Formats: sequence, C-alpha cells, structure tokens
Amino acid sequence: MAARAGVSIASASRVLNGVGGSPETVRKVREAAAEVGYVPNAIARSLQSQRTELIALAVEDIGNPVYVEMMRAIEAVVASSGRQLLVHATGGRIDNETALLRRLANRYVDGMIVSPIRVTADHLTALQDSPVPVVVVGQLAADAPVDNVRTDSRRGIAMAVDHLVATGRRRIGFVNGPLDTVPGAARDAGFRAALAAHGIALDENLIEIGDFQYAAGRDATERLLARAEPDALVCANDLIAAGALHTLLARGRRVPIDVALVGMDDTELARMMFPQLSSVSLGSAERGRRAAELLLQRIADPSLPPRRASVEPSLAVRASSAQAQVPAQPSREEVTS
Repeated sequence: MAARAGVSIASASRVLNGVGGSPETVRKVREAAAEVGYVPNAIARSLQSQRTELIALAVEDIGNPVYVEMMRAIEAVVASSGRQLLVHATGGRIDNETALLRRLANRYVDGMIVSPIRVTADHLTALQDSPVPVVVVGQLAADAPVDNVRTDSRRGIAMAVDHLVATGRRRIGFVNGPLDTVPGAARDAGFRAALAAHGIALDENLIEIGDFQYAAGRDATERLLARAEPDALVCANDLIAAGALHTLLARGRRVPIDVALVGMDDTELARMMFPQLSSVSLGSAERGRRAAELLLQRIADPSLPPRRASVEPSLAVRASSAQAQVPAQPSREEVTS
C-alpha cells in the first residue's frame, strides 16, 4: 500500500494508525487504502497501543429509566472521545458485579463505570485490584480508593416529605425497595428523619418494603392499603410510584385528592403518567456525564488522586401531589335563602 501511495512504509503506517502526516500524504494513503479495500485491524491496533477504545457500563437493570438516562449521558461523553460503550445488566447480584469487574478489567476494556445497589467487601477488593480505571456511581465510604459520583437521596426524600407536609398531608406512607441495598437503606433513614423533623410520629403500618420495580410497587401498595389509610405516599423510585398509582386508582383512591403521590428519580416515566408524577430528581444524566468525564481523565492520567463528585437533588412538583381542592361550603345566606 505504501508503494501504491508513493510514500514510505513508516508514513503509511502513521496515517493508518491515526497518528497523522502531511495533508498530501494523508490523502495519498487514504486513496490507496480505498482502492485496495483496506480495513484497519482493530485487534492488532489495540495490541500495539494497549488500548481497546471500549468503555464498559455495569448497572442493575438496563430497562430501568434511571439507568437509561445515565447511559445516554455516558455514551455521549464516551463517543466524543472516539470510544464505544458496552452496557451490561448485573441483576443487582454481587457475584455478577464482582466477576464482571475482574473479567472486563482484565484489559478487555480501557475503563469501567459501575453503579452497584449493594456495596460489599468483595466489591471494594475487586475495585482496588482492577488493572483498569473504574468509576463508581453511588455511595461509597469516604476513604474508598476509587473515583466516585454520588447524590444525597436522604435529602431527596426529605424534600418530598417537606412538600407533602406543606400541602397539609400528615399520614404520609413510604413504599421502599430492599433495605439491604444502599439506596433502600438511605431512603428509609431519610424518610424517618424527615417525619421526625416535622414532629410527625412514625407509624410502621405506613411503611412497606418491596423491590425497585413496577409490579413490586403495585403489590407493596396493596399490602399497605390493606392495613392503613395514608393521605400521601412517597415512593423510592418512579417505577414503584407507577405501581402505586395503579393500585390507588384500582382501589378507588383519587390522586391527589385522597392520596398525594411523589416518586424519586424524575425519569421520563414521571411525565408519562396520568396524573403526571411529582418526583425528586437525583440527576441521573448529570451523574452519568460526570462519571464519564472522571473516567476519561483517569485513563489519561492514572496518577490522579481519588476524586469525589456530588449531584444535588431537586423536586419537580406535578399534578400527583397538588394541593387538594376542598369543595367550597355554602354561606349561611345561601342556605337560608
């Protein structure tokens, strides 16, 4: 090919490997490559450069809207660097996540972003032993030797409770995911602290545990309504809230007049529901974007110290938790006239 282009082998090699050359040399080599149907050997190039140009993302469930938003943001940053994103669903299983860390980190990818819902000693060992950079999206101990992007879901739950109390709700229920997960434990603690801050006595009958899925939210709300009468529900994510709304409407509860409803994550699903769902945003897209940026910086400079980035929660108020409209009472004159 070098002879066909009329350039040296070294010049042709530099152009084909993306190193560059003079505009005329680049033109000649590309024309010669097109004429002979040359396709770069990605495997050979990765062996030479010690780079695969691949980034891995591991999340619990790729169907969950919160991970979809995160993935889109990560992919945009990764693509801008000329790399491709590989996405893996772990099912939230610890063995799947640690095995994936060890397998993919064995130089199959240039770096990884992981968002585990449980963090164990095995996770920390796999993270510390990884031969490629890893960024964790989620809560980690302050001394964890890895780049980390987090949010404050405890504060997010408090924002939901504050809003509901401000609209006159006092019997506030909570439908959560598993307590052995990082988000489940944090949101449970946040709910209890928020009630205490408003002087509202905790009623365990108003708390129900399920999973972070639609069907689990529907079933958990059924169990809660069988024993208690809330005037509001806080749900630990939008999928749970969608299930809760299904049950509330099926049981004849008007939303928000009888029961106000607030979710968490503020995904596209919240705006698709009817009534539209009030929800606490935990900045899924922003967390994804920052994680991707931290990872690319780490790949470029492995000597950087571990870094922490935080994304603040915010509440989007919609029709599902609007102030209930109390029917106007007729005046004495109207009654007697």
